Order: sequence, then structure tokens, then C-alpha cells
Amino acid sequence: MANKKHKEKINDGKLRLITFISFLLGFSQSLLVYIESSYFELSLGSENVSVFYFISYVIALLGLLNMHKIIKLVGKSTAFFLCFFMQICAMAILTMVPPSVFGIILLMVNIITAYLMYVILDIIMESYSEDKKSGRIRGMHLTLISAGFMMGPILSTRILEKYDYSGLFMLSMIISMIIFVIGLIGLRGGNNKFNGNITIRDLVKKIFINKNLMRIYWISFVLEFFYALMTVYTPLYLIDLGMTWSQIGVAFTIMLIPFILINYPVGVIADKLLGEKEMIVFALFIMAFSTLSVYFVNSKSVLIWGFVLFMTRVGAAMIETLRDSYFYKRIDGDDMDVISFFRTSRSAAYIAATAVSAMLLVVFSVKIMFLFLVFVILLALYPAFTLVDNKSEAELKSSRKYVRA
Repeated sequence: MANKKHKEKINDGKLRLITFISFLLGFSQSLLVYIESSYFELSLGSENVSVFYFISYVIALLGLLNMHKIIKLVGKSTAFFLCFFMQICAMAILTMVPPSVFGIILLMVNIITAYLMYVILDIIMESYSEDKKSGRIRGMHLTLISAGFMMGPILSTRILEKYDYSGLFMLSMIISMIIFVIGLIGLRGGNNKFNGNITIRDLVKKIFINKNLMRIYWISFVLEFFYALMTVYTPLYLIDLGMTWSQIGVAFTIMLIPFILINYPVGVIADKLLGEKEMIVFALFIMAFSTLSVYFVNSKSVLIWGFVLFMTRVGAAMIETLRDSYFYKRIDGDDMDVISFFRTSRSAAYIAATAVSAMLLVVFSVKIMFLFLVFVILLALYPAFTLVDNKSEAELKSSRKYVRA
């Protein structure tokens, strides 16, 4: 766990392969992630689609809490490919069925398996990483995932208008099959198993005694809560304003630019100059104020919405890299149970966000979600201020000079 002495051996070749796979996964998932809520709405006939995300992430949460047991049984790579195979099967069937209750179930399978795949790939990547380079490794990894995601919105909205949902599912399935083959060839020999014998209760205790891990977990929870509400309700809100899918696709592409520009440089700064704490606090303020502006914008202009959404993602992109950099400097590749628990922040956030939003939508319009979200973001400031910061390379060098003096 945190700060313990352990041997690490970085494997640049495996890291490059995992990052390339993540890039393709980002592209594949970005084709679907922003249209899922509209598919649910079409199949259900109502905007209140939160229940489907709620159920999906409850199942994903249970999967993550037991992930160390699954990996102990079959190994990391096998668990990854089992999830991947289930996803490809769901996509294949989705290409053949119209929007329906059955289609909803299949799309929920996609959401669950995609989430679990990312976490398992995360665990595999940590096995080949090195703590002192966590900011750079995670920053580059997230940058390339974001590059994949950035390719999706314009393409997916164009395909949706021309070929309907079945065309999107077909393209996503083809890309997934290509990734599956690449992974089978490149990730051989990485099927390490978890050798511990820990219960969920023991795991929770293991996390709760480390206050800094709990603080960064809460910050991660708030970030994922932000993603949950923004991903589900921004498309629905913009459609209500009268924007077309093509316009939304352009706005969302602009929105994703910060993830390309910011992830890696922020990781380098955290490693070499500042540590993570100060930048996390700064990023939370940017997220809060930019999200507040969404509530007041009623324009149909693509450029205005592109800029507003761009600003919301500046803070999010910073936190995305910094929370990973902070966390992975305090654990190692053998702590796959802790990694699995840390990644429950997304499922827990989606469960909370969809449950609360479902209740709010009974009384309020979709617009109120953005105001509520500002309040949630501000709740992360206290744990951010109380984090014990990781020492950067510059700070460690300075402290060594001070000791010698």
C-alpha cells in the first residue's frame, strides 16, 4: 500500500500497447456514450432514463467489489477478454434489434462490460508502471484515450442521422473485434492472478484506515458524478433547446479538446514540480464556476456551447490525471484489490447521480441538474485541501539539499 517499499520494473512496450488499446476503446465507446441516453429515451418514451444507468452501475459496482476474486480465479487478461467477448456479443445482437426493452438490456450489458474492461486494463497497466512516473504515464494514457473519444461525437451523430442506431452499433462492434485480436496477441504473458484471500469487508477496512486514499476517492467520486450528470443530461438539454445532433456533435468535439491539451502536461507538472494537491483545488474551482455558467446559457449557437462545455472540461481533465497520479503513487501493482475499490468511484457516482436525478426530475426540469452539480463539486474542496501532498521531483531534490546543508 501507500509508501511501502516494493520493486517496480517499467515495461515501455507493454505500456504503449495498453495505451493503444485504450485509444481504440475510447474511440469505440465514444460512438455510443453520448447517444445512450437518447436510445433509452426512444425505447422508453420518457426523458427520465436514470433507472437504466442506476441498474447498470449497481451491477458494475458488485463486479468491482468482487474483481479480486475473479482475477484470483481466471487471471487479469482472461477476465479482460471475457468482458470483451460479452460486449461484442451484445453489440452484434443490437445491430439486429430495434429500440426496445431487449435493446435496453443489451446496451446496459455494453455499459457494464466497458466499465469493467477499463478497470481490468488499469490493473494490468499498473503491473508495468513505475510510481515516480505515474503522472506522466497516466497523463499520456488519458490523453490518448481522450484522443480516441474526441473522434467519436461528430462521427457518431452523423452516422446516427444517416444509418440510425444499428449503424453505430455495427461500427462499434467492428472496432471492438479489431481490439480483441490485438489484445489477444499483445497481452499474452500478462495473465497474473491475485494471490490474496481478502473479503469485501476486509477490503473496505483496508481502504478506510488510509485517510488520504479516502480523500482522493471522494474527489474521484465527485469527478465521476460530474461526468454522470453531464453525459446523461447535456445531450437531452441541448435537444430540448432545439439543437440538431450534428450541432451537438460539433459542440461535444470542442468540449473534448482540453483532454488532449491538458492531461499529459498536468501529469508532468505533478511529477516534476508541484505534486497534485494544489492543482486539484484549482481545478475544482474551474469546474464549479464553468458548470454554473451552463445553467444560464440558453443559446442555440454551436460555438457558444462548444466554449461553455470546453471550460467545464478544463477542470475535469486536470482532476482526471491528478487523481490517478496521486492514487498510483500510493499503491503498487500487487494492490489490485485496492485498485478495483478505487475504481468503484465511477459506479458509486453513477448510482448516486442517477438516483438523485430521477427524484429531482419528478419536480424540476433537466436544467436544474447543472445547478445541483455545482453544489456537489464544491463538496470536494474540503478533502482536496486536507490531502497530504505527494512530493514532486523538485521538492524531493530541494529537501535532500536542505538535509545535506
